[in-house]
Amino acid sequence: MSISIALDTSKCQAYGLCMGISPDVFDVPSGSSIAVLLRDSADEDEREDLEEAARSCPAQAIVLTTTGA
Repeated sequence: MSISIALDTSKCQAYGLCMGISPDVFDVPSGSSIAVLLRDSADEDEREDLEEAARSCPAQAIVLTTTGA
């Protein structure tokens, strides 16, 4: 199974908490008003950090879905 990662840029406020938790998935470029996804999927072994990033997002801009069998 893999995890699909989506970032709702209409909600994102570039708080950067996601980047602090999962810097290999999220980035907030200097001067940017939104975070960016460095990749849109992850393996199951990254689930705990991604769920923490989603829970920690004050704007609730991160959506995770499980894909595959």
